[in-house]
Amino acid sequence: MIEMNYDVIIIGGGAAGLSAALWCAELKLKTLLLERGAELGGQLLRVYNPIKNHLGIETENGRELRDIFVKQIENYRFDVRLQSEIVQVDLESKTVTLSNGGVFRARTLIVASGVRRRKLNVEGEEKFAGRGIIESGKRDAESLRNKKVCVIGGGDAAFENALILAETASEVMLIYRGESFRARAEFIEQVKKNPKVEILTETAVRKFIGDERVEAVELENLQTKRIYKKDVEAILIRIGVEPDTDFLSRQLDLDEQGYIKINQNCQTSVEGIYAVGDAANPIAPTVSSAVGMGATAAKAIFASLNPQKIYNLRCS
Repeated sequence: MIEMNYDVIIIGGGAAGLSAALWCAELKLKTLLLERGAELGGQLLRVYNPIKNHLGIETENGRELRDIFVKQIENYRFDVRLQSEIVQVDLESKTVTLSNGGVFRARTLIVASGVRRRKLNVEGEEKFAGRGIIESGKRDAESLRNKKVCVIGGGDAAFENALILAETASEVMLIYRGESFRARAEFIEQVKKNPKVEILTETAVRKFIGDERVEAVELENLQTKRIYKKDVEAILIRIGVEPDTDFLSRQLDLDEQGYIKINQNCQTSVEGIYAVGDAANPIAPTVSSAVGMGATAAKAIFASLNPQKIYNLRCS
């Protein structure tokens, strides 16, 4: 049985989804926001570094910025359902089915599903999640004082975390399967100068080893094909992100990496379906762009649902 019809259903409660919800409520659109997690915030909840590049405010971390966003939307009326695991989305009928049996339909949908961290997909990765495989260098640095740590990746995030962990860890091993790094030159230079950091290029992780916790990592030198083991007490994986768009089941146009293709109004290839935030923005996945995209989609939807009205698009 289909529960209440809405003007807009927003899938995802991160910065983009919250911005879209605020603007939909501002425009008096009947709105439902569905969030898979137990709380709103999305990727902001996993940002442990200070946020200083979002115009208008600086915060110590993503959660602090999330709290500000949530406090602001308390003044707006729209429905929110947390822990809403989506099992099916029918873009043609604009119907969303949840794992608990709930079914919702709207005149339009906004996909704000964000991205997820890429996995290595090697033996032991699932087993040792939270038992040696850590979430953040910034968050976990103090607990890893005088321990051997491994960082996997070759971009800015991997290098920045290697530097953070080197402040407390006894040793940091930076592993990258490529030959040349993708990180910024200043990060590379700092890491190379740090005596605590050992850099292993053209090296692949084959599996994580341990009993109750991670104790070692099995590596392969991609040039010599030599397999060997290195003892570690913690591992941080930073090999990039991928869009969380699998649930769309190829119902709209995606690029080669799975990001949703949109036009200047955040509209997708399917009429009435919009996409905002990181899932539709591989070039500039920032809080600022997510917030702006949420507002853009809401105003575009209002215009499409109210073609008889001349809406004043001036900034407010």
